[in-house]
Amino acid sequence: MSEKKLLLQVRDLKVHFPIKVNSLLPWAKPLQLKAVDGVSFELYEGETLGVVGESGCGKSTLARAVIGLVKATEGEIVWLGQDLTQLSAGQYREKRKEIQMIFQDPLASLNPRMTIGDIIAEPLQTFYPGLKKEAVMDQVKAMMMKVGLLPNLINRYPHEFSGGQCQRIGIARALILKPKLIICDEPVSALDVSIQAQVVNLLKEVQREMGLSLIFIAHDLSVVKHISDRVMVMYLGNAVEFGSDKHVCETPKHPYTQALMSAVPIPDPELERNKKIQILEGDLPSPINPPSGCVFRTRCPQATAGCSTDKPLLKGQEHRAACIHEQ
Repeated sequence: MSEKKLLLQVRDLKVHFPIKVNSLLPWAKPLQLKAVDGVSFELYEGETLGVVGESGCGKSTLARAVIGLVKATEGEIVWLGQDLTQLSAGQYREKRKEIQMIFQDPLASLNPRMTIGDIIAEPLQTFYPGLKKEAVMDQVKAMMMKVGLLPNLINRYPHEFSGGQCQRIGIARALILKPKLIICDEPVSALDVSIQAQVVNLLKEVQREMGLSLIFIAHDLSVVKHISDRVMVMYLGNAVEFGSDKHVCETPKHPYTQALMSAVPIPDPELERNKKIQILEGDLPSPINPPSGCVFRTRCPQATAGCSTDKPLLKGQEHRAACIHEQ
């Protein structure tokens, strides 16, 4: 991994949102919803980082903070040696040529009043306004072919396509500027299983051809394992485990990751029948008032008194877990 070029380094990133508790008392101090609360990771050239965790753990907020759609409260987002959090809105906008995003709902992310040709061409027209129309259309048609769409569909509208086709349009729009990094925010969760496999394989193919790096966010650990080089597991705005896909998925260290992995179906019927599923007790705590110490301690079967006082950090090199029992 050290031989590869470091593209992105996120250091102690926090994204907190103020929540007004009482509109009748305008002087009341707002509470802080800690959507992302001190996450650190690094991403190398040509690598895929999978980010997993249950709904509300901060995965999408983390993605939006990296691309600049939400403002970081604290921390650093270092892209090719430059801290993006210190840039103005205009300077950050220029970086979007290198960092693009694919959204969860393929149809909702496309403008229904624009043809797919115009949708895919829009980034080119925004960043290269001097480019001739013929050159733009040639690039659009070439990109449509790359993602599996026939060029003769260029004048159709998003509602005329299936969910899988709409996601291919979104992928084409993200690729048209030839970025170095694409953030995939649950790009297959709204698709049928067979279509999911097609989209994941398409992403792997264009990654190989274009030398892309990916941040792939998903709930499905089997999908993440298939596409990722390394995996980061998040819980309540915190990264609780980080390592290679093999280490995290086959020998998880953190109790939360172990519970997630126990719920993944096994193709072998005999093994599936005899496996033990770890059911998490209790409700997910509120990100407005997270538990002291380890954020997972209120649902952890291994919790001890020390878990309530000391907040474990991700330590180590290749495979690390934020658990005092592993440190």
